[in-house]
Amino acid sequence: MGLYVGSTVINTADVERAIAFWTAALGYIVRSSDATFAVLTDPARRWSNVSLQLSEEPKRGLNRLHLDLYATDREAEVARLEALGATRVPWEYKEGHDHIVMADFDGNEFCVIQSPYTQG
Repeated sequence: MGLYVGSTVINTADVERAIAFWTAALGYIVRSSDATFAVLTDPARRWSNVSLQLSEEPKRGLNRLHLDLYATDREAEVARLEALGATRVPWEYKEGHDHIVMADFDGNEFCVIQSPYTQG
């Protein structure tokens, strides 16, 4: 098969602010950007890109698609993301859950998940 995920696109009302948040959150760098679109890339090229697209339409309801971000220390990463401007989304968690539902400043949801693996 010749297909692979090259980028996940996140709609935003403010491309520059989204660049600042997502590069700090993921450790990505800007590959290209203009006033309406930016491509962020993992500097080590391990993971697919995240792109940011200007949208004049406000977000409504839950995302139909969201990022799952795996962490070796979920609570530390949640605190770091909150310091960057992310918020926790009110959510009913089942006992033993491994994730925290968060949102960026545009309200785009993403999950921070405790990874069962540690970096070596």
